[in-house]
Order: sequence, then structure tokens, then C-alpha cells
Amino acid sequence: MPFSELIAESMRADIGIEPGIDEKKMFGGLAFMLHGNMVCGVTKDGGMYRVGKSQEAEALDLGARPLSFTGRKMGGMVELDADGFEDDALRQKLTELSLAHASSLPPKG
Repeated sequence: MPFSELIAESMRADIGIEPGIDEKKMFGGLAFMLHGNMVCGVTKDGGMYRVGKSQEAEALDLGARPLSFTGRKMGGMVELDADGFEDDALRQKLTELSLAHASSLPPKG
């Protein structure tokens, strides 16, 4: 399942130049990692953000939806469809929440 390179470029721009950021192809998409912890990723139809459970309600209030790949909600994860990526402020706020969450976790590897 191919992912949108346009959405990937938006995520790259939102993350900016952050020490410890790496890209990794996963599950047919592309994930952005901070010291081995997922920050966000590009899926077939949009993107996902790992905001953490403590910031999930805030992300949902901003306009994201709960992430549910299998029909079951994944706590601490939210998603945006392709239309949601047109809202620069929303994308940037979700990126900020996700980077803060990933920064709070111990580095992997």
C-alpha cells in the first residue's frame, strides 16, 4: 500500500530539523521516529500521530480522530485524513504534541 509523498513532505516540514529524527518504512507507510520512538507517520489515506494518552483528548478536541487500524481504538494515537492535512495549524499542533510525547520517553536502541 503506497503512501502519499505529499503528506510525507508536510510531516518533514512540520518536524523540521530535529536531532535524533529518523524515517523508517513500516507497514506500507512511513514513520518518523525520535531516538527510536514513533512521533508520527504517513498512511495510505492520511497520517497518524502518537500524542500519548495524556494529550489524546486535546488532540481530539483540535479535530483529529482516534486511530483505529483494526476497528479497535489505539490509545494515545490519533489520525488525520488527507483533507485534515490542509490545516497547517492543526498539523503543526499535532506534531508539537507528538514530539513532546516522544521526548518524554527513554531512547531506544
